[in-house]
Amino acid sequence: MSVISIITLAMVLIFVFLLFYFVPVGMWIQGVVSLGIGRITIIDLIRMRLRKISPRLIVDGVINTHKAGLTHLKTDMLETHYLAGGNVANVVIALIASDKAQINLTFETATAIDLAGRDVKTAVETSVYPKVIDAPREGYLSAVAKDGVELKARARVTVRTNIPGLVGGATDDTIIARVGEGIVSAIGSSISYGNVLENPDNISRAVLEKGLDAGTAFEILSIDIADLDVGKNVGAQLQADQAEADLRVAQARAETRRAMAVAEEQEMKARTQEMQAKVVESEAQVPLAMAQAFREGKLGVFDYVNMRNIQADTSMRESISGGSEKKSTEPPNQDND
Repeated sequence: MSVISIITLAMVLIFVFLLFYFVPVGMWIQGVVSLGIGRITIIDLIRMRLRKISPRLIVDGVINTHKAGLTHLKTDMLETHYLAGGNVANVVIALIASDKAQINLTFETATAIDLAGRDVKTAVETSVYPKVIDAPREGYLSAVAKDGVELKARARVTVRTNIPGLVGGATDDTIIARVGEGIVSAIGSSISYGNVLENPDNISRAVLEKGLDAGTAFEILSIDIADLDVGKNVGAQLQADQAEADLRVAQARAETRRAMAVAEEQEMKARTQEMQAKVVESEAQVPLAMAQAFREGKLGVFDYVNMRNIQADTSMRESISGGSEKKSTEPPNQDND
């Protein structure tokens, strides 16, 4: 075989490959058999190849929707959604499921939900088969009744998808937060924890009546209290802490008063010493005054002798009176027989 023949054969093979790649005859035949002539043309399939759209995905989607009775869907509608970055397979499955379940879901709404980042297939499945959300996801909700006793609750929220609210609606995290807030409020408004333990369904009704699903992507069907436990007596603990705090305040005030009393005592002692110093100073002035009186002739020798006699007599009387008082306080001696 010559080189020219080999090159010619290679070019023919490449041409055949490109022809069948850009002209998917097999998919066109499948479309004609499934949908009839005119629904999917060779031109449509070639255009999909040129626009880098998967013909198999579009053909299968159109065939599935038409077989399910959704004959209004065209290839260009699915192509547009594919080019916008949407999940065509999920949209097709969601449209078929919603039609069978008699859920009002249009193609425009489904594509908007898909492009918004939501799983439209899961949303339709949740509308048919509601799901259960734990509130909270882990652990318990802690709330305190009016009598000060803590209660730990855990709820199970049954929800289904609200299709019109999927675009811009809040997620299940918002549902969990709102249900938790409602449970805490319901327990906090109860007079005693015994009433809550006796009728836990009152909490469910109170929370369900608040309309917590407003503005969310879900519709709350029921709220059930799955677990309810008694915690610690928060009221008693708070009272004990308050009493301890009051005791510390009273001790601090008493310590302040004691310190003030000690300071005042020290101040009085200082004043006493100051007055004693003044007395000693005044007594020291007496001899000087007497000497001055002698010099000025205002005090004679006899006057001074008489004063000394009076002082001696006064001292003697004081010593006698002190001795008699001491004798009177001593018990009399008794002779032993």
